[in-house]
Amino acid sequence: MSRTVYVNGQYLPEEAAKVSVFDRGFLFADAVYEVTAVVNGRLAEYDGHMARLARSCRELNLRLPVSIEALREIHLALIEKNQLQEGGIYLQLSRGSTGDRDFAFPADAEPTLILFTQARPVIHHPCAEKGIKVITCPDLRWHRRDIKTVSLLMACMAKEWAHEKGADDAWLVENGLVTEGSSSNCYIVDANNHVITRPLSNDILHGITRAGLLKLAAQHNLVIEERAFTPEEARHAKEAFISSATTFVWPVVEIDGVTIGDGRPGPLARQLREIYVGMVQAQTAG
Repeated sequence: MSRTVYVNGQYLPEEAAKVSVFDRGFLFADAVYEVTAVVNGRLAEYDGHMARLARSCRELNLRLPVSIEALREIHLALIEKNQLQEGGIYLQLSRGSTGDRDFAFPADAEPTLILFTQARPVIHHPCAEKGIKVITCPDLRWHRRDIKTVSLLMACMAKEWAHEKGADDAWLVENGLVTEGSSSNCYIVDANNHVITRPLSNDILHGITRAGLLKLAAQHNLVIEERAFTPEEARHAKEAFISSATTFVWPVVEIDGVTIGDGRPGPLARQLREIYVGMVQAQTAG
């Protein structure tokens, strides 16, 4: 069965959805995006994602053609039309097209807004149970990683390199310090059971799941240290894990071929996933 997608005010079968070849998202990656998890047929952490979308738009002087309230209705309509119970909704907003290619920002282009659903396991995912293996690689991205743009080629290359090396994903390193994962925030746990993660700046994406996790961790009296850490520190950590909108928390059991802990998901990663899943399930309960 074909998915129903949203393109500039229309709900269309995916095979009928079209965007101009002159769209600036296609030509220049002049676009931003968000992915909001869906659990029990309901949106998880929606307000946080829309607040970040609004911030990305402000940073790039990009006009959002509909209100945040209207966006919620579009999300809900796609959930209903596609009978989505678990997965995510992808939203992309580009600066649009003026019918040709020009580097300068156009003054009169209509933005292009698209949304579509992706059905996938979120609550019960094998990676959450067995953990993942990561490798480190250089972070070669631009220096406004706090803006969630669609310029993701470096992230794709990092994931592909990891897969070629027999790993599941990559952690990016700049100036000898871990920035973030190819599509996630990174954490380690030290010998004192302190959870360590890089502080917010232009160097990393301001993760919505990250914010929720840190708040929940504080409520459960877990100690958080927001500071950068080295790959060497990560390889010798007691535990490691990642977070993102549709993974929630996935333990990391190997870094650069070095086993983390006993090679199984650690207790703090499991605890944080459990309390985060509990929060999302309460938020999305019928």
